[in-house]
Amino acid sequence: MPVFRPPLFIGGEIYRGSTYGAKHPLAIPRISTVIDLSRAMGWLPDAQYRDTHVASEREIARFHAPDYIAALKRAEAEQRVDAETGARYNLGKLENPIFAEMYRRPATSVGSTLQAARLLLAGEADVVYAPAGGTHHARAGRASGFCYFNAPVLGILEWLDRGLERILYVDLDAHHGDGVEAAFAHDDRVLTISIHEDGRWPYSGKVEDRAGGMARNLPMPPGFNDSEMACAMREAVLPLARTFAPQAMMIQTGADALAEDPLSRLELSNRALWDAVADLLPLAPKILVVGGGGYNPWSVGRCWTGLWAVLNGHDPVAAPTASAVAVLRGLTWHRAAGRNPPDHWFTTLADQRRPGPVRDAVRRVIDAVRA
Repeated sequence: MPVFRPPLFIGGEIYRGSTYGAKHPLAIPRISTVIDLSRAMGWLPDAQYRDTHVASEREIARFHAPDYIAALKRAEAEQRVDAETGARYNLGKLENPIFAEMYRRPATSVGSTLQAARLLLAGEADVVYAPAGGTHHARAGRASGFCYFNAPVLGILEWLDRGLERILYVDLDAHHGDGVEAAFAHDDRVLTISIHEDGRWPYSGKVEDRAGGMARNLPMPPGFNDSEMACAMREAVLPLARTFAPQAMMIQTGADALAEDPLSRLELSNRALWDAVADLLPLAPKILVVGGGGYNPWSVGRCWTGLWAVLNGHDPVAAPTASAVAVLRGLTWHRAAGRNPPDHWFTTLADQRRPGPVRDAVRRVIDAVRA
């Protein structure tokens, strides 16, 4: 591991009571759980925590269309959209529902990513963790995949606007980072790399799709295991990153690729994600780590808290404190698995590793990306 100054954590209290609705996968607490667990473990002193801001309309309009921003603000205020507005901007259905903070919450996520990007540019930190900032599907003029604004795109644009010329974006979410790839498809200053489940929504990110030349996609088969992730990192992602020699790197750490998440068929342990991030850290002088997907409150909370430990050089395998166990036992989940959760969801942050064979389908993807 490289020697970094203590990383900074960008959080916010808006996430504690906000929900996309009782039937939505994002009915669960996530950011508040990570803050609470990190503090309960003694890993988040006040000196490393920063509360964020709601991004301004001007900041958001660096990427998003003004008419879309206005429509989203209006939908929050009125708590409804008419059929034409809903169809035009992809609002008001289960995917991107109407809810109380539907403008302020994503605007706060953008604020956290912009704040993190600026702290890194100002030299106030080498690594910043903004777990709310991984909303990678939104397009300039419409919501997509639970994402109303594209915080990663806006963070990368902040870096570009301030003169950086080699930015690496690595997306570890189970779903292809399509919005970020599309935004920078023809910009040779930004290399996007996405490891995601093949055949999973949004049904993009094929291995042969290089989006103008500055994208590399690793679509992985169901059952993707820890050994296969390590192989993909070692033989494809890390060599690409070293060759590109980024001035800054953003790592999207969606936890929906974990075996116990309900929205993918990948089979990773959280340790595979921690290892991937640890391997990437030495490759750029400025690192912004954001969250992403993750729809099991225990697995996403444990994963992202352990990731914060990794960034700090703490041992994420350490036994949870009594206070941390209380946080975990206080979570609820209305899916069937949440009504009878296994004991390890309460008693450890670290999953058991999930090794396995490196299958031919995975090796073909790696070889194609290297070619």
